[in-house]
Amino acid sequence: MRETRQIELKEKISNTFLKTVSAFSNYDGGEIYFGIDDNGNIKELADAKQACLDIENKINDNIIPQPDYTLELQNNDKTIKLTVKSGIQKPYLYKSKAYKRNDTATIEVDILELSRLILEGKNIQFEDLPCKDQDLSFHILSQKLKDHIQLENFNQDTLRTLNLYNSNTGYNQAAGILADKNHFPGIDIVKFGETISVIHKRVTLDHMSILDVYDQALDIFKDYYQYEEIQGTDRKKIEMIPEAAFREAVANSLIHRVWDINAQIKIAMFDDRIEIISPGGLPPGITEEEYLSGKISILRNRNLANVFYRLGFVEIFGTGITRIKQLYEQSLKQPAFEVSENTIKVVLPVFEKNLNLTIDEQKVYQILSKSMLKSISDITPHVAFGKSKTTQLLKEMSKKGIVKIEGRGRGTKYIISNSNKKIP
Repeated sequence: MRETRQIELKEKISNTFLKTVSAFSNYDGGEIYFGIDDNGNIKELADAKQACLDIENKINDNIIPQPDYTLELQNNDKTIKLTVKSGIQKPYLYKSKAYKRNDTATIEVDILELSRLILEGKNIQFEDLPCKDQDLSFHILSQKLKDHIQLENFNQDTLRTLNLYNSNTGYNQAAGILADKNHFPGIDIVKFGETISVIHKRVTLDHMSILDVYDQALDIFKDYYQYEEIQGTDRKKIEMIPEAAFREAVANSLIHRVWDINAQIKIAMFDDRIEIISPGGLPPGITEEEYLSGKISILRNRNLANVFYRLGFVEIFGTGITRIKQLYEQSLKQPAFEVSENTIKVVLPVFEKNLNLTIDEQKVYQILSKSMLKSISDITPHVAFGKSKTTQLLKEMSKKGIVKIEGRGRGTKYIISNSNKKIP
């Protein structure tokens, strides 16, 4: 046994464990073992039954409000297991302070985190709070509702129906985020060249309706990842990255991010991928596995999600990741999802058709995909076979239309064919 984010070991009983009781109650719960040292060795308690009473009294006398916990004697009454459940009356305080776990350590929460716990304890979301600016207009929202659901009469009753307005408190924060002009952050978009030192375009979309932010981000995406190909008398739209996947990722970043910090959503555009980084990790009550599998969906901003759902921008049932994965089923490269405590990152690679490459061809392909042009000498250090086999593999891939060969002799370079970087 070792200490983790949800397990703490205590050789002896002292008041320091009360901070961890506060942390477990405020967040995802956890277990504290008494009579076991930091290395997981049993050290035994002199009188475990009396120690249970001492632990119980310390919790009841020092943690406010009363947490939900159980005590259990273990190892022939030599150790104690204290199980603390996540509470619903947050924040749980020890000496008027709230705590959280940071890996295996217990630390005091900051003012922002404390305010979030207070709201959660009252079952209030940030978007439900009154907006500090009550002089708002909704021309963009009105037009979107007209275009997408044929709503002709937009008025204050419409805003009440969408849970954006209350007669007593006025417009809430969700209304402010959707308003034509506001004080909220949006999206910072950067299109890089061959390296991150080369910037082709940078746009910051903020202080405007997130509906407008969403549209403008999509326009920039189309400029770089879509083009038309003339086939006879017809024009065919080519998507280097599935537009539906980008729409889903951006919409979800807008409606699931935390809005109580002044941080932009970051969209980094590269020749071979797009990275979308959203402020705020997973909402309480959902694990990374559940998030990635799409088994459970918890709405952090339910009012914003409701508007996006009514407009047809997202599915309300949390199928976003599943839909993105489905769009890449036939691609050689798959999307990636990274979750940290404070961010969620989605990586959408350029769609590359899976052409049933051999294992060796796949190794060469992966090396080529990391830059524009490669010579034989650039490739061979990264594969287990020699120059002759590498050259033969590249010739076979060229015949299949997967690789283009440019130049002759020592100046010969190889590049992945553009025809493979699109959706059939």
